[in-house]
Amino acid sequence: MALGEFELIDRFFRRPSRRSDVLLGVGDDAALLEPPAGCALVAATDTLVEGRHFLAGAPGRSVGHHALAVNLSDLAAMGADPAWALLSLSLPEVREDWLEDFALGFYALADSHGVELVGGDTVRGPLVVTVEVLGFVEPALALRRSGARPGDVLFVSGWPGESAAGLAMLRGGVPMESRDPLVLRYMYAQPRIELGRALRGRASAAMDVSDGLLGDLGKLCAASGVGARIDLDALPISDRLLAAHGREASERMVLLGGDDYELLFTLPAAGADRRQAELTRDFPVTRIGEIEAGHEVLCERDGRVIEVTGGGYDHFA
Repeated sequence: MALGEFELIDRFFRRPSRRSDVLLGVGDDAALLEPPAGCALVAATDTLVEGRHFLAGAPGRSVGHHALAVNLSDLAAMGADPAWALLSLSLPEVREDWLEDFALGFYALADSHGVELVGGDTVRGPLVVTVEVLGFVEPALALRRSGARPGDVLFVSGWPGESAAGLAMLRGGVPMESRDPLVLRYMYAQPRIELGRALRGRASAAMDVSDGLLGDLGKLCAASGVGARIDLDALPISDRLLAAHGREASERMVLLGGDDYELLFTLPAAGADRRQAELTRDFPVTRIGEIEAGHEVLCERDGRVIEVTGGGYDHFA
């Protein structure tokens, strides 16, 4: 006999709380949570639709990981400590093997960052996953998009573009079970929680790169009322991305590809070299440009402006 809604929740999503600040979790009408004194609550939510945000037929483990990762990345961009999550699942049918894999992927990432699932909902419908993550940060230390100023130095973490390359491989027929590093980069993106914490008190502005570096930089600049200039030769292009696609295509993937969940951030010019040295001891971060007065986001090579056509992901474009 197929599982009912409440049996489904009990089997896959109810477990003893691992956090003392969860006063009441899964199983009641709502959760009771106790934020730390002196901290602001930070909330982020994302909805993933099959065929739009993840490929049809994607393994449950990858979908569970991804649904949580995109939200944790938003908290990382705020410099927040993640704490609790809410999960809403719309399912066309109850497939116990898929749900077990989904829960394994979700909980593996949640446990690695101390996140407790405290509630949610399940309904019948097309495959749609909505996750809300809650965390906290001292208000004075919260990172924002709006703090960049002319002269600030622009950085990005990790290896953007690899996720886009992995997605292209899957769309080209590579099986989802592939262990290719580029495919795994797309299927199991890792949010930069620790880097977000390290940027508290250092960065003047930050955001995560989810819809493409160039487009997301435009959002940061709009929020800060500034422009920016990117040095194309400084872009961090990994050896495996370069080997697979060459320089020109790799540059476009770095600038326009999505689902990277790296952090884009600025450091004040005064002390930027020292702060960069401190960060690079623990994190892969690359200086890629500068913030300028105005409102344009420009790319250049050898002092010449290079036009890059295309933009970041937009649901309604």
